[in-house]
Amino acid sequence: MRVFRAPLTAAVSTAALLTLAQAPAGAAAVPHHAAGPPSAYAAPEGYYDDAEGKSGPELKSALHGIIKESETLSYDEVWDALKETDQDPDNSSNVVLLYTGRSQSADDHGGDADQWNREHVWAKSHGDFGTSPGPGTDVHHLRPTDVSVNSQRGNKDFDNGGEELQEAPGNRTDDDSFEPRDEVKGDVARMVLYMAVRYEGDDSFPDLEPNDKVDNGSAPELGRLSVLKEWSEQDPPDDFEKRRNDVIYDRFQHNRNPFVDHPEWVGEIWS
Repeated sequence: MRVFRAPLTAAVSTAALLTLAQAPAGAAAVPHHAAGPPSAYAAPEGYYDDAEGKSGPELKSALHGIIKESETLSYDEVWDALKETDQDPDNSSNVVLLYTGRSQSADDHGGDADQWNREHVWAKSHGDFGTSPGPGTDVHHLRPTDVSVNSQRGNKDFDNGGEELQEAPGNRTDDDSFEPRDEVKGDVARMVLYMAVRYEGDDSFPDLEPNDKVDNGSAPELGRLSVLKEWSEQDPPDDFEKRRNDVIYDRFQHNRNPFVDHPEWVGEIWS
């Protein structure tokens, strides 16, 4: 049974500095909020009871059972959800963009250069699920990103290497892969692996699975798994990511990303 909590009241720590990124006029570059003291954000008591003591496929199946019952949003509703989930803790009128780290007006979204739009971290063409309610609108893997940087990522798999993006220093890309900046590598990995647990093909949605290759095309697969595992270890969840998980649970979908709450489960499922 899913356990609900009262709306969030805790504040996010802003003590750590973030990597600066280029910004258009009127938009400030902000640092990534690095991991600090123990976080106030945690799953409700009993939420993961069915997963306790399990590993491997049994753990993956148990987590799927826990998180699959969730509310779904329309694609239009995602705009407003992202204004809350990715709110800049230093400026409530702004959101923090995933790949650039830039703080930008929450209302400055659309399709024009230097605006922000809705990035599907699990590229929607990998499984051809589009933007219909379900994986196409699951806010656990949808993030605000700069329009042109989103276009440069496209539907590429994730891997190390490539040329650095001039507009988003720290991010790299080549013909078939994209490497996000160090400060959000773990965030990206945990979003991808959440999708692989949430969508198992036992409903009307595709069975999404990570694999250890790139250039997956339209198959419901995304890589590179070995690199994603490394990224999750190198960049553990910080308060920004944990708060985001809470906001999605409390206010929107009422399910959680288990790898934000328990990053150690990445290695226990994909050993």
